[in-house]
Amino acid sequence: MPRKLRVSVDLDICVGNAMCETYAPKVFVLNDDRQSTVADSNGDTFENIMEAAQDCPVSAITVIDDETGEKLFP
Repeated sequence: MPRKLRVSVDLDICVGNAMCETYAPKVFVLNDDRQSTVADSNGDTFENIMEAAQDCPVSAITVIDDETGEKLFP
């Protein structure tokens, strides 16, 4: 069974380079200010979501295991 995640983007530091959309386009979408927002925390594979978070140049993405509350990134 796939892991359930809670993904968030800190809009105070997001610079909108959109790499997260490249890795997990069903999870991340750009808002009108060209910043990433979360459309569906479980819209892609765990691996793609983690890669998107890890490749964010300003570490604006937080990933939490929704069942255990464990912070997976950063």
